[in-house]
Amino acid sequence: MPFRDLLLALVVVIIWGLNFVAIKWGVAEISPFLLTALRYIGCALPAVFFIRKPAVSWRLLIVYGVSVGVLQFSLLFSAIQLGMPAGLASLVMQMQVFFTMALAVLFLGERPGPFQIGGAAVALVGLGAIAAEQLGGAVLLPLLMTLGAALFWGISNIATKRAGTVDMLGFVVWGSLVPPIPMLALSLLFEGPQAFAALGTVSLLAIGSVLFIAYGSTLLGYGAWAVLLGRHPASLVAPFSLLVPVVGFAAAMVLLGEAVSGLEIFGSALIFLGLVINVFGRRLLARLRPAPAG
Repeated sequence: MPFRDLLLALVVVIIWGLNFVAIKWGVAEISPFLLTALRYIGCALPAVFFIRKPAVSWRLLIVYGVSVGVLQFSLLFSAIQLGMPAGLASLVMQMQVFFTMALAVLFLGERPGPFQIGGAAVALVGLGAIAAEQLGGAVLLPLLMTLGAALFWGISNIATKRAGTVDMLGFVVWGSLVPPIPMLALSLLFEGPQAFAALGTVSLLAIGSVLFIAYGSTLLGYGAWAVLLGRHPASLVAPFSLLVPVVGFAAAMVLLGEAVSGLEIFGSALIFLGLVINVFGRRLLARLRPAPAG
């Protein structure tokens, strides 16, 4: 992977790590379904009037919009409102890496190499080390909802990959037209008119959270992520998100006061090691091999 794309992936990681703190602040004042709708209204407008629709079918845009918007984030926002810690949510969401790899094998015919499989295995141990300490305090329903959100993230990754080499920013923007109407309807049905009335009293912190979630996490973050998936195999790009919980735990500790233990630091180090193996394993092995005799 070129250094330019490596740097882009790290920027996305930082944005998505901070995003979990913004979600925690947002759902404290805005109901989850309505917050999801506002997120994608912000993503689509006014950008859709300036960015041309990508050369993909509406069916693919709908699959992407439903999986990432209607399903992934409505589940994630609801889970966090129900008590899922922001740091732990950033960790559990990275199960999308393994969902994406499995789905890429089933639907794209990709075959992860030994370094990708080995790196994922090491990272999974790191995830397990962190989860071993955290899951005891998590409510079962929010945990299952977060795992479901990770699955739908994996599905949206496959939809993005199927889009090919189209304008990926346009893909994200036009895909963002899908979630608002169903999420507004679901909010009215399940959260009631009071959810809409409460918008008149939200704080500047909640407003800033919505703007960051919409323009930072979605437009910039998912736009860059889609570009990376268009250039590289899904099994190579997806593991970068394993660094998101490292940022997520640190941000939750500093901004929300969530504690980070020694075991969580150890698990984060294993996650980073898994990423290094996945991305640089083949190159490092080539350097370690003795040069052929002249």
